[in-house]
Amino acid sequence: MSTTKKVLLINTHLTYPNWSEGTLNASFHQKAKEFFQANNFEILETKVENGYDAIEEVEKHIDADIIVLQTPINWFGAPWIYKKYVDEVFNSGLQNAKFLTGDGRTREDVTKQYGTGGKLLGKQFMVCSTWNAPKASFDDSGQVLFEGRSTADALIQITSNYRFCGVEVVADYNCFDIFKDGDIAGDLDYYPEHLKRVFKL
Repeated sequence: MSTTKKVLLINTHLTYPNWSEGTLNASFHQKAKEFFQANNFEILETKVENGYDAIEEVEKHIDADIIVLQTPINWFGAPWIYKKYVDEVFNSGLQNAKFLTGDGRTREDVTKQYGTGGKLLGKQFMVCSTWNAPKASFDDSGQVLFEGRSTADALIQITSNYRFCGVEVVADYNCFDIFKDGDIAGDLDYYPEHLKRVFKL
């Protein structure tokens, strides 16, 4: 039996011709791929925009030790194709009982909490996202929009799906202020260090 670890890299960029072609998210996706290849991982990949089979995606999640989502933040969330992906893939994983069996609560034990019924224990999930928002708009109660919230708070509608299924969520990585004053080259260069740290590789 193979002991090679596997990583599932999901890119959910949605192309808007002549405006958002996906080069930046593809660059982060490729940087992650090179990092995991250098650490002897088998690479599983999905580009949501190119289509997918929900049952196959469930199996990729089952096979993977680590799952990394690469996404732009469009209007404060992942592109709509990712919500469709999650609905189809996670519903499939619920129906075949491979992701979870119920929400964790039981009538026999009222101490069991909602969100503790996942079966994907031992796996890790991370979001890498690209933002127009500057880094300074987070973790500062004086900011009008996010009112002190962190990127982890802003991404909770993504990470909760994985936590609900028993996956450990590690610290997100973000490229900020991409249209005005960001350090895209620096963020790309540092990305492997973040991956090394959060996944202890």
